[in-house]
Amino acid sequence: MGIKVAFAGKGGVGKTTLAALFIKVLSKNSKEVLAVDCDPVATLGRFLGIADSDKIVPIVEMKELINERMELSPDKTFYKLNPKVDDIPDRFAKKIGNVKLIVMGTVKQGGSGCMCPESGFLKALLGRLLLEKEESIVMDMEAGIEHLGRATAGFVDSLFIVTEPNISSIDAAKKISHLAFDLKIRNVSVILNKVRNNSEVDFVKEKVLPLPLIGSISFDERIFNFGMDENINIEKTVAYSSICEIRNKIQTVLTKN
Repeated sequence: MGIKVAFAGKGGVGKTTLAALFIKVLSKNSKEVLAVDCDPVATLGRFLGIADSDKIVPIVEMKELINERMELSPDKTFYKLNPKVDDIPDRFAKKIGNVKLIVMGTVKQGGSGCMCPESGFLKALLGRLLLEKEESIVMDMEAGIEHLGRATAGFVDSLFIVTEPNISSIDAAKKISHLAFDLKIRNVSVILNKVRNNSEVDFVKEKVLPLPLIGSISFDERIFNFGMDENINIEKTVAYSSICEIRNKIQTVLTKN
């Protein structure tokens, strides 16, 4: 069975880029990898090289489908809690090589505690993927990881919180970690991105305690342009090698557990 990991972090820290790199690393050794884009700004497909990924309609915007599956009452106050979702990945996933992408989208209205039909449908779908899919799954989450419910978060093998070497990014990482611990995600660690020197690594390692810093990614202009320049050989970058090391580390942790 493949591993199931999620990437989260404050906007702009590079979590989507690192999630895409992790997917590319996994796809070298896995039969199939399922990429799940839960970010409101859905760009994971572009970073994976999927043609016309910007034209993919997120699942959350398929109102007619959701209302039908949720059996929404006329006054929109009652709906089904266990909708049929098993056919959704095969119907709506886009494929490139042995990677499949499903774009979830995010619920725009309401607060973080919103439990509307759209939110319920997304959680049911993500729960189905985590509980029943045998392939590796990599999720690019929005910062608050709202898509993960208590019933399914325990099936996430590891949450990587991506941060930059600055206080605002570190504070956001800590807030995400508190939610992750509340959801009882087993392995939560930090990846430091856009590093320019060792003092930044030491600074962040101290500030994120007790969270472990599982790896750091040096700043690289090629990574900054990754997803915009198709001529970049991403496998030749230091970032790719760093992600390979992180993948090996988490695999070792999971094997011990």
